[in-house]
Amino acid sequence: MIGSRVAVVGGGIGGLAAAAFLHRGGVRSVVFEQAAELTEVGAGLVLAPNAVRLLRRIGVMDRLVGRAVPLDVGWEFRRWEDGQVLSAEDLAESCQQLYGERTYTVHRADLAQAIASAVPPGSLRLGKRCTSVEVFADAALLSFADGTSAEADVVVGADGVHSTVRGAVTEPVPPTYSGVCAFRGIVPTDRAPGFARRRAQTLWIGPAHHLVHYPISGGAAINLVAFAPAGDYAVESWSATASGAEFLAEFTGWDPRLRELILGVGTPGRWALLDRAPLRGWSAGPVTLLGDAAHPMFPFFAQGAAQSIEDAAVLARCLARAPSSPADALRRYESLRIGRTTRLQEVSHARAHVNHLPDGPEQEARDAALAQADPLVANGWIYAYDAEDEEIPSV
Repeated sequence: MIGSRVAVVGGGIGGLAAAAFLHRGGVRSVVFEQAAELTEVGAGLVLAPNAVRLLRRIGVMDRLVGRAVPLDVGWEFRRWEDGQVLSAEDLAESCQQLYGERTYTVHRADLAQAIASAVPPGSLRLGKRCTSVEVFADAALLSFADGTSAEADVVVGADGVHSTVRGAVTEPVPPTYSGVCAFRGIVPTDRAPGFARRRAQTLWIGPAHHLVHYPISGGAAINLVAFAPAGDYAVESWSATASGAEFLAEFTGWDPRLRELILGVGTPGRWALLDRAPLRGWSAGPVTLLGDAAHPMFPFFAQGAAQSIEDAAVLARCLARAPSSPADALRRYESLRIGRTTRLQEVSHARAHVNHLPDGPEQEARDAALAQADPLVANGWIYAYDAEDEEIPSV
């Protein structure tokens, strides 16, 4: 029986969402998070309808009123050199009409805090860095850096791209060099140029680079993330930084309006995008993976957090449906999720090439296609999906 011993390793968005959905389904869990406190780690993210509809069901969207920004315009592609708009989507009305929800942008910390409020008090243990997972026939033992340990009937590894739990379910496969790195930062709105203050998600695309910005924190700040050739840079960490001069130099020759936006960042973060092939499976006995631990993906479709939330919803339903057979429930969870997440990993990977085409006939063909495209409709397979509509077979 599952009882009260479901251990979720990792207190990020995916781990907290797992605990919240498990609680809603009547399954008790404990989240073990290595940080001593939940702080403002990370920056902004996009909440598309497939995530929003799930978050609304656990009360999270109500808690984000005033902090999440409903977008009026999305997937606004601009030409790198002069800012010419190549394509843009009306999200103020069309998104709601098509998918029953708006698209929002939000600071990662605001979202984590809101999801945490849907987790029962006492279910979050901070300062618990998992160092190993020992798996038995129908249980597992977690060991932590502080010398303590915990037994669990089910272990959910929501511990990110550098997952410790992943080693309990699959052989380690080293990531490969992608050749791309990302710069990120947050600009206070009063220091941002007017074009960046709109309720819009804008992507400037050009040779070997692209840059994305949108408002967060109720419009008080602008989230900025940009992608460039990595050179020999291979550090994959949220805490690594670059200089403002390095960031600015990558966009020399681009529309001069971007200079003001980039200078507003101060000290930007910088991390390498390392490439990981989709896993063939991520569950073994009483242990499974969720979110980036299972299916890390490039951020070019803005679906990383959304897929973690979808995972959480499906996992909770599977475990609630089969409380006496957790290993079977985890296999069903994996089978329901792996096809969709693999497809998103693959299309996100391919998007880097499309965004970074050099000037020339291929880029001109891309721009012409963007002008005629409707990504809001074309990506309906992403946004219309409801993770709680999945039929879960009986054990």
